[in-house]
Amino acid sequence: MTASLKAIDSTADLPALMNDLAAGARAAARVLAVASAEQKNRALAAMERAIRDGATAILAANAEDVAEVRGNGATAAFIDRLTLTPARVDAMADGIRVIHDIPDPVGAITESWQRPNGMIIERVRVPLGVVAVIFESRPNVAADAGVLCLKSGNAVILRGGSDSFRSCRAIHDCLVLGLREAGLPEGAITLVPTRDRAAVGLLLSGLNGGVDVIVPRGGKSLVARVEAEARVPVFAHLEGVNHVYIDHAATLEMAKSIVLNAKMRRTGVCGAAETLLVDRAAAATHLKPLVEMLIAAGCEVRGDVDVQAVDARVRPAISEDWDTEYEDAIIAAKIVDGVDGAIAHIHDHGSHHTDAIVTEDLAAATKFLNEVDSAIVLHNASTQFADGGEFGFGAEIGIATGKFHARGPVGAEQLTSFKYRIHGTGQTRP
Repeated sequence: MTASLKAIDSTADLPALMNDLAAGARAAARVLAVASAEQKNRALAAMERAIRDGATAILAANAEDVAEVRGNGATAAFIDRLTLTPARVDAMADGIRVIHDIPDPVGAITESWQRPNGMIIERVRVPLGVVAVIFESRPNVAADAGVLCLKSGNAVILRGGSDSFRSCRAIHDCLVLGLREAGLPEGAITLVPTRDRAAVGLLLSGLNGGVDVIVPRGGKSLVARVEAEARVPVFAHLEGVNHVYIDHAATLEMAKSIVLNAKMRRTGVCGAAETLLVDRAAAATHLKPLVEMLIAAGCEVRGDVDVQAVDARVRPAISEDWDTEYEDAIIAAKIVDGVDGAIAHIHDHGSHHTDAIVTEDLAAATKFLNEVDSAIVLHNASTQFADGGEFGFGAEIGIATGKFHARGPVGAEQLTSFKYRIHGTGQTRP
């Protein structure tokens, strides 16, 4: 395996390779744009079977990737994001089944009206074209992005991180089997066959018009680079500096359950909570139990002076803590003055990703949901529901934190645009 990877990584003419990939994707996109829902679903069903049948090969490839990064000193959180298990492979296949079963967004008429002159105007969903997805760590993104783009009639060029290279190749092999079985072009889902970092720069250039939109999914440095260098539109995906606010009207047991899940279920996912905000009016009853629970679960707590006062094990928070996506078992904690204080803190330090309030006060919940400017806001639920599968999308390419085109989980419907179809009976404009 190592020798073959080295051979692929030493591609002599990377620009020519990448342009060829883009040309193939562009040709495939024209086929997918008019492919029937039935044909796409045949491919998806075959992909699901191939993932399940190929689980052993996928896990073996992933084990090699994990061994390599562990040898390079990767953190536990990083290894968790990279690692596939039988349950995670099953979840990947289950997600394909959900995408298979959702309505095909392509060709759906979202609006229709008739003008006084008799013309009928329809607004119709259409694919975006060629989507480039640049991602790190999580190899399941290869499957999620591939099948979502297929369902929405888009061709996709996948560029995974070097750390998940073998895993992505094994998953991609399964997706290609599905394309073949349905008679769709293999260029519909392309995996960049090199770990050369220069491939990212070429994708960001747009490959001479070969790429229509770029979706970055990874850490802050990757997203910053994509947004700074891309010459085509980008679905913004900032880091998840997510907050859980415990209001004075929160029940303690619900607060403990939600905070523990939001932080510790999986610390490396973008929906993990990074900051705990507690209403000053609830501090006497709620703060100490929450802090003790987190520490007992293996989470480091970094707090302001009020939080430090309830437990000597709390480390002092510094200014950078309020703006940090830890992706690890670390949380920053702070006392705030009611829901207004929580909203102000999130406004100053949040990343417009996912934020939650725990309260039995409907007025406070409504204020929080209306005024927190994030893609996802929750009342009495964990931030870890920031996931396309949990929204019923089957999967997601990422959580878009911008405000143009798509926001929140980017599923099949969000990977379409629209055009207008006009039906006339000979009308001319006076």
